[in-house]
Amino acid sequence: MDNESTSGNKQRTLMTYISGTLKGAGQVMFQGSAWTGLLIMAGIFWGCYGPDGEHMPLVAWGALVGLVVSTAMGYIFESKSDGDQGLWGFNGILVGCAVFTFLGNTVWAWLALIFGSAMTVVARRGFNNVFAPFNTTSYTFPFIVVSWFILLSGRLMGQLPPVGEAVAEFPTNVTSPDLTYTFADLVIYWLKGISQVFLVNSWVTGIFFLVGLALCSRWAAFWAALSSAVALFVAIVFNAEHAGIINGLYGFSPVLTGIALGCTFYKPNVKSFFYSLAGVVFTVFVQVGMDAFFAPVGLATLTAPFCVATWIFMLPMYKLRMSRQKSSH
Repeated sequence: MDNESTSGNKQRTLMTYISGTLKGAGQVMFQGSAWTGLLIMAGIFWGCYGPDGEHMPLVAWGALVGLVVSTAMGYIFESKSDGDQGLWGFNGILVGCAVFTFLGNTVWAWLALIFGSAMTVVARRGFNNVFAPFNTTSYTFPFIVVSWFILLSGRLMGQLPPVGEAVAEFPTNVTSPDLTYTFADLVIYWLKGISQVFLVNSWVTGIFFLVGLALCSRWAAFWAALSSAVALFVAIVFNAEHAGIINGLYGFSPVLTGIALGCTFYKPNVKSFFYSLAGVVFTVFVQVGMDAFFAPVGLATLTAPFCVATWIFMLPMYKLRMSRQKSSH
């Protein structure tokens, strides 16, 4: 009887870990659902292997390793409750995506990915302590800081060769390639704005993500769809760099801002709708501005525009009479 009880406990522990790991993928988009996480992982693998993606399988496997490592690190050293909600995995999976988007496939790059993913757990705890007095959190900032240091180290470490990193140059508005405005093209740009949250350039992946969001929260799916559309509109109207529009690079940070403000930290209502919409539009300008700022060093901004814009729109909340929702993110 004791053996059966022990076996059952081990099985429950394994299932809890698997569930917490999958939730980590969903928590990138503020959804603590294992089903959402499963669809997000499926979308990542499709985008990295499918015919409409850029065939970057290492990004998919890096995402999986980063997710598993950071979740395990959290369970070992931090609170179990956060792990069960997937809160230790969402920065790690993004580190896994970033490393092989910008670095070559070497053993040392894998070691950097594993170490960096684990360090996001420590960084999240530290940054959350810093932001606690302001009643906000670090969001994806641990992923950003860890990834920036790994990518910059690749400039002086021969075992971390940059392969996809932007070329260091002064920013200019280069409008090539030509931008087409057919309905089908605009839908593809819009969906890629959602898929690029995980650095995946695939419109089919965007569909996976929307379906995954809808399974957990129709409001989250609504804000992801609306935010990418608004960001696309703003980028086109202001004639942003065309390659960025085509590849959805002006959509992913606004998508995260929209979900955060529109339905995660504020209760959905008329007042919060327009406030969140302003945050989405502002994020586009933060994105373009930070792209220009980092262009001379050839460093990707990652989700930094989302963090900056969301912090700015979260800090004045105590003076604005809008209902806040509880979130442990």
